[in-house]
Amino acid sequence: MSSKIKTTYCCVNCGASFPKWMGQCSQCGEWNSIKEEVVRKQQSNKLISKENKVKEINEIESLDKERIIFNDNEFNRVLGGGLVRGSVVLISGEPGIGKSTILLQNSINSPESVLYVSGEESAEQLKLRAERISENPKNCFVLTETNLEIILKNINNIKPNIVVLDSIQTVQSDLFDNSPGSTTQIKECTSILIKLAKSTGVPVLIVGHITKDGNIAGPKILEHMVDVVLHFEGDKQHQFRILRSKKNRFGSTNEIGIYEMNEKGLQIVLNPSELFVSKKENSESGSTIAVTLDGDRSIMIEVQALVSSAVYGTPQRISNGFNSKRLNMLLAILEKKAGFKIGVKDVFINITGGIKIEDTAIDLAVVAAILSSNINIAINSDTCFCAEVDLSGELRSVSNIDKRITEAERLGYKKIIVSNNSKIGYIADSIQTIKLKNLSQVVKEIFREKD
Repeated sequence: MSSKIKTTYCCVNCGASFPKWMGQCSQCGEWNSIKEEVVRKQQSNKLISKENKVKEINEIESLDKERIIFNDNEFNRVLGGGLVRGSVVLISGEPGIGKSTILLQNSINSPESVLYVSGEESAEQLKLRAERISENPKNCFVLTETNLEIILKNINNIKPNIVVLDSIQTVQSDLFDNSPGSTTQIKECTSILIKLAKSTGVPVLIVGHITKDGNIAGPKILEHMVDVVLHFEGDKQHQFRILRSKKNRFGSTNEIGIYEMNEKGLQIVLNPSELFVSKKENSESGSTIAVTLDGDRSIMIEVQALVSSAVYGTPQRISNGFNSKRLNMLLAILEKKAGFKIGVKDVFINITGGIKIEDTAIDLAVVAAILSSNINIAINSDTCFCAEVDLSGELRSVSNIDKRITEAERLGYKKIIVSNNSKIGYIADSIQTIKLKNLSQVVKEIFREKD
């Protein structure tokens, strides 16, 4: 078997190859992202090969009929209703967040046979964890291996219905001399696994580590190659975890799954609103309740703010779970449009539960919490907020307002403050909907009983 040694320069961001080193990648524009790699390609038959034939579109069977349904309803929700046969799913997240746990507990409780391939743990370690999170693990084969050729051989022998690979950064192929985790190894090994999934109809679930910047380690093209990209997020200091869909060719990208981490693994959170909102006997300044929407699910969350005199020359702006750039924008709006002098003060924002919120509907709750902390006046605990704030200080309507109001009413809130442009079709019985135009009206409304 002949071999050919070649030196290439690959961009770790987009995976593009170049004959020589350059300071900037001409494909993606990133600086200092091109690394030298030595590649030895063996002249051999393809590991995975299948002749595809032309078909009329009406003759092709729909994949929706071939979804694998797990016992984990949250996992099914994020996948778009179950795991599509022949699909490749990439799951990313910080170390210790629970990527391996959620895949292992779905593997040992799967309705169909699973081959769990681990390049990071021994079989004994996997067995120990499986016994901890499940009383009766079944339908799961375990293989501790990092060589791709051996993995493919075992897949061919066992013929599982699902393959789990933990993780892609540990796998290497003999066709390439690069070390595991290199751009070439990650890209080529993933490409071979995709061919396996498409040719056999066996879905492949791949764990991908992330860098310190929060991006998936390896070339950016990896996310484009796979069918589904899921991101597991949360604060390791808190028990809550969120499985979020970032890309899904077979379903919505707005769905999330909410879990609680305990000694038995990841448990489904049936009513997240009650967990994210702390029940206090007395209202405290700097605390508000927002109604956010993730996918089709409405969630009540608590927004905490602390405004204090600046200790250092430059005021601090620190946010946890909320976009820091958007926080700076809201502070500028308060200064310019509402007349509150907050530019010289430290401002701290915290979203309870350790979750990250991207929904702009919590803008009004953030602003109200900042105002409450600044003047040290508490807002009634039976009041919640749901509106976006634009640069003019006006309140803008948000999507699915009826669903948000229904959730607030279900949890016993008496007032919800929304934009006067909100088109509300739901007739509430026990909650008052207050429509306001701008921040000036908001200030008068929430603090009028405190004068």
